This record gives sequence, structure tokens and C-alpha cells, in this order.
Amino acid sequence: MQTQDYCKYLEDILAIATEAGHRILDVYKRDYTVTSKNDGSPLTDADAAAHTLIGTRLARLTPDIPMLSEESAHIDYAQRARWNTFWLVDPLDGTKEFIHRNGEFTVNIALIENGRPLLGVVYVPVSAVAYLACAGRGAFKQTATGARKSIHAARYGGGKATVVASRSHRGDQLDTFLARLEAREGAYETASMGSSLKLCLVAEGAAHVYPRLGPTSEWDTAAADCIVQAAGGQVTDMGGQPLAYNKPSLLNPWFLVSGAGDYDWSAYIDGLV
Repeated sequence: MQTQDYCKYLEDILAIATEAGHRILDVYKRDYTVTSKNDGSPLTDADAAAHTLIGTRLARLTPDIPMLSEESAHIDYAQRARWNTFWLVDPLDGTKEFIHRNGEFTVNIALIENGRPLLGVVYVPVSAVAYLACAGRGAFKQTATGARKSIHAARYGGGKATVVASRSHRGDQLDTFLARLEAREGAYETASMGSSLKLCLVAEGAAHVYPRLGPTSEWDTAAADCIVQAAGGQVTDMGGQPLAYNKPSLLNPWFLVSGAGDYDWSAYIDGLV
């Protein structure tokens, strides 16, 4: 199957993500149960409801393409290694944001082929905003009214940069990154956001760079990774290589999300890993 053939699924995937978002909001509006996964991270009724709906809809849409979800991460690598193409899903990205009721949580659905994301949808249930992309076809943002526009990553050439960063829990490594940036380019701005929306800020040109100097999993990034790339930006590890998907370990390395152009951010991350 050729890469461009997958683009035909984009509207269907947006519809599935939207429906999952509605299920999440059904839970969001009422009392719900919060439990803990083995790693201590929270799990709610909404995670399970969205996972079940997405799995059912994808099996109906593409019965020959398997799905890996955050809620089915127990699938052995020996089985996954045979998957050339698969759906990579985070039914509810930002469970902590969901619990805190700040609205900054998303539904993430990506199509992976040969370790690369070729299609991605990030849907925001509370605002009904969606980000979507397919390799070679560009990236788009759709509002709650259904209006859709192309988005493009901003080009940074020096001066005041906008950095996606947590103001309250950013860590020593990010503080070092920001201090180096300030020493070289002067004052900077920070933008804070939850879930995969942090990558989408770079994709739509609202921020220049997002250094992720902490743990994430493949389902956290895949859909937004596709969107950033289609918008003209990059998502790379600390060595400048694209993130790989369906690895034996489903954890991502630290990574850097940057906008258009060839500005060298490496001076700010040297020695931080």
C-alpha cells in the first residue's frame, strides 16, 4: 500500500476521535472513579470508555490494521515487531488535566508505518478543536464550527523566542536550556499547555520550540508528531534524529520539537542528557 492511500482515512479518524471525545465529556460532567495503573499514573472511567470506542471503530474501519493503545500496552514486542503498519492511540492524553478539570486533554490517534507517523489527529473534547495531518498533504486546525485552516510552524531566526515550558515543574535541565537561550538571544517567552497540545503549539506557529526533557511514551507524541512535521516543523531526539515508533521499549527518548527553518538549538541541549 502506498503512503498516500492512508490519507483517505483522515476524515474517518477525525470522526472517531470526535466520538471518543463525546464519551470522555459524558464522564467529565459527572462523578467518576480514579484508579492507579502499575506505574502509579491515574486511570479514569473516561480512559476506558474512549479506548473501547476507538478500538471498536478502528476494527470496523480497518480490520487488517492492528491497534496499540495506552490501555493495551501489555502487548508483547514479539507480536508488535511483526506490525509494519498499525494505529497508535492515546484515548485520553492528559488524564491529570482531566482530573484537574482544566480542559487541556486530548484524544490522539496516529497511523504508523515502518516506525514513522503518517497520519495524525489530536482532538480536544472541551473546545471541540482538532488538529489533523497526513504526510504530504499538510496540517490543519479545525474549530468547533467546522471551519478548517492550514497551519504552519513558525520560522525562528534569533531574537525573542517562545518556548513551551512548564512554569511550575520544569526541572533543572529546562532551566539550563532557558538560561543558555537567554544568554545568547535575550529575553524569551514561555507558553504552558497540557497533553499533546504542547506539540500543537509549535505546529500552529504559536511557539518556536518545545524541549521535552523528561519521560513520555510513544502514544503521547505520535499523532502530534505527524502534525508538526506536516506543518513544516521537526520532532527529533537529542541527536537530531526523528522519533522512532514501535520500539522494544515504548518510552520515548528526550526530544526537541522545533519550528520551520534550520536554527541550531543544539547549543542549548549539549550535556543535558
